[in-house]
Amino acid sequence: MSEKKVMNRWLPVAGAILIQLALGAIYAWSVFTPALQKADWTKAQTQYVFSAGLAFFAIVMVLAGKMMPKVGPKKLAISGGIVLGLGYILGGLLGGTSPFLLTLFIGVIGGSGIGLAYVVPIAVGMRWFPDKKGLITGLAVAGFGFGAMLWVKLAGEWGLLIDKFGLSTTFTIYGIIFLVMVIIGGMWMVFPPEGWKPAGWTPPPPKAGQVAAGVAIDSSQMLKTAQFYMIFLTFVFSGGAGLMTIGLMKLFPKEALQSVSGMSEGQASAVAGTAMAVFFSLANGLGRIVWGTLSDKLGRKLSVVIMCATQGLFMIAFTRMAGVPGLLFIASIFIGFNFGGNFALFPTLTADTFGAKFIGQNYPWVFLAYGVGGIFGPILGGKLGDLGNFPAAFIGCGILCIIAAGITMAIKPPKAA
Repeated sequence: MSEKKVMNRWLPVAGAILIQLALGAIYAWSVFTPALQKADWTKAQTQYVFSAGLAFFAIVMVLAGKMMPKVGPKKLAISGGIVLGLGYILGGLLGGTSPFLLTLFIGVIGGSGIGLAYVVPIAVGMRWFPDKKGLITGLAVAGFGFGAMLWVKLAGEWGLLIDKFGLSTTFTIYGIIFLVMVIIGGMWMVFPPEGWKPAGWTPPPPKAGQVAAGVAIDSSQMLKTAQFYMIFLTFVFSGGAGLMTIGLMKLFPKEALQSVSGMSEGQASAVAGTAMAVFFSLANGLGRIVWGTLSDKLGRKLSVVIMCATQGLFMIAFTRMAGVPGLLFIASIFIGFNFGGNFALFPTLTADTFGAKFIGQNYPWVFLAYGVGGIFGPILGGKLGDLGNFPAAFIGCGILCIIAAGITMAIKPPKAA
């Protein structure tokens, strides 16, 4: 079938970025934590909403993968936008500053909406771009990282939404925006016709560590392989480290800057906010594109090994760098860059290992690791923070990242069932 007879394949990329900008709201949670602490939330409680959102994001994504062949990617994405938007709107209208209600509305319902929509742009993008899987997957999820900067800054110093309207109204405004953005982007979430491929493109032979061309291992087969559990554990360690950093990016550097650099609370808060909203968030988005592009050349396995090993080193070094503004910004860039790489590399590593045919159903199972990491990472950090020992959390997660690099080196292609 001629490429001229089908939709321009870059339109789904535009839709994917629009959707992911809205879904990236979950990474903006840290901008709300100072106000919640003033409402007598503990450090650990501030992480409950974030962790619940991550957990339901991952759990519901498995259901979304099963639903996609039945309802189609367009309806699935739009449904996710409606659920996400309603979660934030209800949180704003009914949640107040209740830890239980905000965890329910923004964490459980909002996270579920993200889970419904998230896998759609990845699956659609891989179908339209079999010739550039790494690059397109990176672009498709880049908005998720860049979205954090947008929503943090609008709530904070750019839009001053929290100062002008308060937490509840900010949640409501965000819910309406998220709903509209995902519905618009979802209109382009359509698979190409069966058997379609880019004009003049011939599938290349597989690189080292990939399954043979044409092999398609479905979820039931994948879950019986050792390779699945190796990839899963690697993602838990690597993703959990970054998620803990996101949840604590305002709290730990704020304390460290006051202690090491002698800053006032207001100065430290501004510097920590810039580290998260600008340096971490921009690097997070860029990391998705750059790691995806590099992996098309280096191979997914080697890319994951490098990413996890360097992330481990920077997590450990962060305990010394967080108290000095310039070093904090540098560490934020590298940790954000590597964290963003997870979302470009693990979908394509899954496709390379088990085949691309069932990626929409297989990757959600791998992505459950993100939910596991989202529970243990932020809550571990919050608990240790309440004990006055943030550095132990960063050092521990850094060591786990280095272990993850070793696990990835041992992965070999599974035998087709």
